[in-house]
Amino acid sequence: MYKVFFNDRKLFLTDNFAKHFQVRHGLFYKYRDLDDLKELIHFYNQLSKIDSLYIFHTDIEELRDAFRECFIPIYAAGGLVRNSKNEYLLIFRRGKWDLPKGKLESDESFMEAAIREVEEECGISGLTISRPLLSTYHTYPYQDGLALKKTSWFEMMYKGSDTPVPQREEDIEETRWVTEEELESYLPKSYGTIADVFIYLGI
Repeated sequence: MYKVFFNDRKLFLTDNFAKHFQVRHGLFYKYRDLDDLKELIHFYNQLSKIDSLYIFHTDIEELRDAFRECFIPIYAAGGLVRNSKNEYLLIFRRGKWDLPKGKLESDESFMEAAIREVEEECGISGLTISRPLLSTYHTYPYQDGLALKKTSWFEMMYKGSDTPVPQREEDIEETRWVTEEELESYLPKSYGTIADVFIYLGI
């Protein structure tokens, strides 16, 4: 199954219709062809009150490939940074608590982009990647259509003592180290994709 965020609403691609239909609320659609899919995505993007759309097809990879054709692809990477006190580094940008992330530059790997973005957005260096985490997907208006941004996340360690400095030119107002116990008061003021990163770690 694949999950894609449309702001705070969710779209799921699945090959198991019965599993979700029995326990979920939302719109359900059986994939037929690319033209129908494009029209459906345009329709769902205009909605505000229906918060879930499930698209079913027996071949999940065929469905995923067709779905991607409906968007302009954007690739990004970000870091979930932990320090020696077992605190997590959050940034505050455009009214939301977020994790440092950004688009890949030409000939740059996801891992390289993740390190660079954390260093640039938080003003720290000497980061080490512990492991790759998940990839999240969200959409937003772009040029004359919709972008589908894939963000690959990496768990990172920071053992330095420098105080993170927000990158103001990227609209970052604040950087803050937060304990695991404190996260529950921050995540409701964040994005669904960011919550999913912490859920992936079992937090």
